[in-house]
Amino acid sequence: MNNVCVYCEYEEGKIQDVSFELLTKGRSLANQLGCKLEALVIGENLEGVDKEVSKYGTDILFIADDKRLYPYSTLPHTAVAVGLFKETRPQIVLMGATSIGRDLGPRISSSLVSGLTADCTELEIGEYEDKKVGKKYENLLYQIRPAFGGNIIAWIVNPDNRPQMATVREGVMKKEMLNENHQAQVVHIEVNKYLNDADFVVKIIERQMEESKINLKNAPVIISGGYGVGSKENFDLLFELAHAIGAEVGASRAAIDAGFVEKGRQIGQTGVTVRPKLYIACGISGQIQHIAGMQESAMVISINNDPNAPINKIADYVINGDIAQIVPKMVKYYKKNVK
Repeated sequence: MNNVCVYCEYEEGKIQDVSFELLTKGRSLANQLGCKLEALVIGENLEGVDKEVSKYGTDILFIADDKRLYPYSTLPHTAVAVGLFKETRPQIVLMGATSIGRDLGPRISSSLVSGLTADCTELEIGEYEDKKVGKKYENLLYQIRPAFGGNIIAWIVNPDNRPQMATVREGVMKKEMLNENHQAQVVHIEVNKYLNDADFVVKIIERQMEESKINLKNAPVIISGGYGVGSKENFDLLFELAHAIGAEVGASRAAIDAGFVEKGRQIGQTGVTVRPKLYIACGISGQIQHIAGMQESAMVISINNDPNAPINKIADYVINGDIAQIVPKMVKYYKKNVK
């Protein structure tokens, strides 16, 4: 009762990374609240998932294993999750801000009349005072996310309704294993008590999934360009450098909006969160929305013709100058030294 629960996405025979990240955060929140960490996995052939989920500090693992529950379908997954949460009454439910989480989360929150904050970048436990009614609350979940196009950071609380629900994008939270030998209590759900024939009116006839060819999240080196790169043609210089040193190319939202490169390369609060060993920022001013997506990079090099660019304050090394002149020299000298 009143624990923290993480809905774990199960795709292609494995738990998705965003779920492990949320379990890591959920463990921290549960410790602060003095409660247990629960996890829910819904799918088919789920043997062995308990070992993976347990490593992240899960106390109780609910497993709904049924051939009708994979691949993901909205109505049956909603029925199982809502039925379980009505019984277990968690105080917090966390989900990934993925295509599945964005579909399932609002349906669960609507059924439970609980509310939901989407695309959170941070989660904290704290106190809250409603001065209008003169009431104080303790141990509420602060659901922190960018708002108004990323121009402000909103701190959202849900004082009265439960569960407090939030979705978080992949890569925002750190994934840290707690104990490889930890074993959660496994509870197998009798799914038939939650499901009915109406939940299966939609049949999946064919399912096609195409993996992204851009792998920013796992790239050890990222060369990222902003509006200051100047043009789509100048972005080709970044791709040339990336090819030379074995890096991936990212971009700020301003560069995306200008049409310099495709949206799948966007880094920041409304894009991908990355933690590479080396991040080379080219022509990026360093607005807070972009910095939030790359500030945990091990080393940052800024190439900018503005010596006062905000990103220079967090950079380990700053190169002041024109990208069109500096980047080709980097390619030239790198190739020369490699030989």
